[in-house]
Amino acid sequence: MVNLEGKRVVVTGGAGFLGSFVVEKLKARGCRDIFVPRSADYDLVDRGACRRLYKDARPDVVIHLAAKVGGIGANRENPGSFFYDNLMMGVQLIEEGRLYGLKKLVALGTICAYPKFTPVPFREEELWNGYPEETNAPYGLAKKMLLVQSQAYRQQYGFNSIYLLPVNLYGPRDNFDPSSSHVIPALIKKCMDAKKAGEPFITVWGTGKATREFLYADDAAEGIVLATEKYEKSDPVNLGAGFEISIKDLVTLIVRLTGFVGEMRWDATKPDGQPRRCLDTTLAEREFGFKATTGFEEGLKKMIDWYILNFDVH
Repeated sequence: MVNLEGKRVVVTGGAGFLGSFVVEKLKARGCRDIFVPRSADYDLVDRGACRRLYKDARPDVVIHLAAKVGGIGANRENPGSFFYDNLMMGVQLIEEGRLYGLKKLVALGTICAYPKFTPVPFREEELWNGYPEETNAPYGLAKKMLLVQSQAYRQQYGFNSIYLLPVNLYGPRDNFDPSSSHVIPALIKKCMDAKKAGEPFITVWGTGKATREFLYADDAAEGIVLATEKYEKSDPVNLGAGFEISIKDLVTLIVRLTGFVGEMRWDATKPDGQPRRCLDTTLAEREFGFKATTGFEEGLKKMIDWYILNFDVH
């Protein structure tokens, strides 16, 4: 058990979408010494920058959330840099953490690490039973190597690191840039733009048959901080909400909540990605008491309200 009060904690990616929620959770637990490295000051792909980060911040705990991420389009266009940057950031943070004498490191994996045809719901022991979905395999495998490293370092060096597998996240402060956003922010922006312009239809990638599970970012942050406090093994743990929804039903829901009245057109020449995604979340509840609490429609409404407030859509 790690009592975070009074601990020095580095949160890589702490200024990002998920990171901002994690920093809030840490502060709520009395953690006053939180260091959020900016990529302009610490390029974590560079090993020297990782070493300097430990020297400057002198952390007790590192929560590694920084990643080069994007939706299917961004993954298809940047497989090499998605693989290299994500692998090097994690590998060097863990190695430099070991050399520095770090007390605990929390590594975030990705649901993209699971095999393409994993039986639903995804159980942690299925992680090595096949190759990931091709469109995001380089990213998924780069993040999966951090699990290998975590387990190997615990075995050889007694290094205390844990590995969490969050499902697709959503919520206020998400990335709405069309070139790199994930499905929910991309759909919200698409619907709001079409509504504002009075367009008669929106075009959606794929067939709509694929399913996804979504976890509200504030819930995910709670899961990460609970694991930081209570979980002390290198076995991977899923973080999810334990439900799945088809992309077709998701689009219908977002269309309704945004008030867009036009038609949905499906571009089946574009990939669906992994056919189904839904996590078995029993391990997280058993090991550190995490259970998602935000209802999906409730979370979507909060996200749309935030979008309207911040992007001035009237």
